[in-house]
Amino acid sequence: MTIATGDRFPDVTIKTNGPDGPEDLSTGNFFAGRKVVLFAVPGAFTPGCSNTHMPGFVVNADKIFAKGVDAIACLAVNDAFVMGAWQRDQNAQAITMLADGNAELTRALGLEKDASAAGMGTRCQRFAMLLDDGVVTYLGIDEKGVDQSSAETLLAQL
Repeated sequence: MTIATGDRFPDVTIKTNGPDGPEDLSTGNFFAGRKVVLFAVPGAFTPGCSNTHMPGFVVNADKIFAKGVDAIACLAVNDAFVMGAWQRDQNAQAITMLADGNAELTRALGLEKDASAAGMGTRCQRFAMLLDDGVVTYLGIDEKGVDQSSAETLLAQL
């Protein structure tokens, strides 16, 4: 079942890129007591994600934070090393990178997709959500393109 507006975000331990390498991150703790913009991509370094999706959040980070958002996070079914390299490549230091290497969080959200035909296995659908103290207040899932999950769409929701 897919997560929906009004649902509490699941508490799953995933990884993030810390100063000394991968670190555990509890999503329950990360989202608690904060307003967070979360966007998810099928894969770091993929063309649409690198050329369209991530740049919108990098360019609009200050505007998003100015609307009272405490954190911007990017989720992908990649390991923390890849997410850290992509963060550096995209100049995305203002964005917390969430590495869901085993797709456990993606499955808990009900937002997985089968990208086996492209040799990528299980991946995350492209989506974005707003969370307030761990509760989903907006969810936009893209079937094609980046319209429901773009930084501009999220800004309009704030």
